Amino acid sequence: RSASNAGNKAFIVNRIGDFGMIIGLMAIWSTLGTFSFGEIFEQVRPVAAGHHLHAPEGMSYWLLVVAGLGIFCGCVGKSAQFPLHVWLPDAMEGPTPVSALIHAATMVAAGVYLVGRFFPVFTPEVLLVIAIVGGITLFMAATIAITATDIKKVLAYSTVSQLGYMMLALGLGGWLAGVLHLFTHACFKSLLFLCSGSVIHACGTNEMTEMGGLRRKMPITSITMLIGCLAIAGAGIPTMFGLSGLGFSGFHSKDSIMAQGLSFSGANPGFGSIFFYVALIGAGITSFYMFRLWYMTFAGRPRDEHIYAHAHESPLSMTGPLMVLALLAIIAAWNLPFTELGLKPLLEQARPLGTGHGVAGGALLPNVNMPAEHLAHVHENAAKAEWSSFGVALFGFLFATAFYGLRRLDPADARRTFSPLYNLFLHKWWFDELYDKLFVRQVLRISGWVVAIDKYVIDFLADGSARVVTAVARADDWIDRIFVDSTIDLIARWTYATGISLRRLQTGNVRQYVMWLGVGLVTMFVLVRMWG
Repeated sequence: RSASNAGNKAFIVNRIGDFGMIIGLMAIWSTLGTFSFGEIFEQVRPVAAGHHLHAPEGMSYWLLVVAGLGIFCGCVGKSAQFPLHVWLPDAMEGPTPVSALIHAATMVAAGVYLVGRFFPVFTPEVLLVIAIVGGITLFMAATIAITATDIKKVLAYSTVSQLGYMMLALGLGGWLAGVLHLFTHACFKSLLFLCSGSVIHACGTNEMTEMGGLRRKMPITSITMLIGCLAIAGAGIPTMFGLSGLGFSGFHSKDSIMAQGLSFSGANPGFGSIFFYVALIGAGITSFYMFRLWYMTFAGRPRDEHIYAHAHESPLSMTGPLMVLALLAIIAAWNLPFTELGLKPLLEQARPLGTGHGVAGGALLPNVNMPAEHLAHVHENAAKAEWSSFGVALFGFLFATAFYGLRRLDPADARRTFSPLYNLFLHKWWFDELYDKLFVRQVLRISGWVVAIDKYVIDFLADGSARVVTAVARADDWIDRIFVDSTIDLIARWTYATGISLRRLQTGNVRQYVMWLGVGLVTMFVLVRMWG
């Protein structure tokens, strides 16, 4: 039943986003007359304008904004962004390998991919909305993951948060940073999900509160999952002594997002460093909840002796892919030694024309500027981003170690001290309850009214009409049989009788015919004479 409800929830929530996407696509079709990316880009960023954003002939600037916002609505649904984020954690009812696939490469990546694909069409106003939605999502989902105890739910909210990072990067003009994080996230998130599947396979439960101490029973799974945790936390060695930073794949992609946030802050002093600090806080929370997951699952003493006794390492068919993905989680963002060949240069070659030099202010927000992405790689911005990210990730790791590794701090004390916040995060910011009250109950109430109208009004009218038609048909049948048929039958009998009577005159005797002819002529002659 819960799996069925989760499927319905995912379907319905995504239809809401799709409605906006249809509006955006129709705005493009009605004005540009094409759905081809190449033809759209040629009109929106023509060569004559140096590939700068330009409202094409026949399409107002505001319609371009509406089209961008509509397309982004569909992306919000697909990538489970605020406020349509509620379906993704429930989708964890599905098999874990499927979760690994959809979180790494298919469903939830589709929204970010489409934002990246349509990036040249988005105006500064639309990009700012994308950044705001991404920032809200990454922070909110990260806070929810802090309190989750279902291992797959933690990873689900982690995915929502990381997708928020990608949206934030794209919204701030960091096309390369957002798409790079999409690729690196695919590596370590599929690793984390398959590791969780290995744990669930061994323990028979999703609840981390029933696990503990599994590193002794599952060494390969524990090590590969630790690598995944380090990758998603952005672990690495920051730039120092003139040497470029080096770390796990998440280190390079997440720090690129941080650097783009700093670059945006420099180009837009009115916004301050809000986006940078949101991303920074999210990085610290990410580190905390991921190492919380690892400690609760693999460290310490077993919380359930029965589960621990039956736990075992997964077979090579399951651990083999974990080791391959662990390697990718480490090196996916690296360049080949002594070359410029790597994922980042490759993606740079795929960048849409005109998106590398930034976007000036739009009609509504003329003071908002999306900085050129290469400015984010200025040494000062890159180093500050790396060290800031390194610091908050280390802080999150130490905090998780104090609570769940060394047990120097008691989580129960923290829950009591911060009970309002804990309850807020535990109940997922009350979004399910809010949507249930504002939308689900109202829809069900209206549905009840519609059912009642259908049953007691429409059915009554339809059945009453049927009864009236039946009665009229029966009356018509009676009139047809009693009056019409009787009259026709009477005329038929009279005609038949007349014919029988006249038949007697047809004797076949010629002399008799001549006699009657003469009688008739005489009679006519007499009548004419009398009338005259």
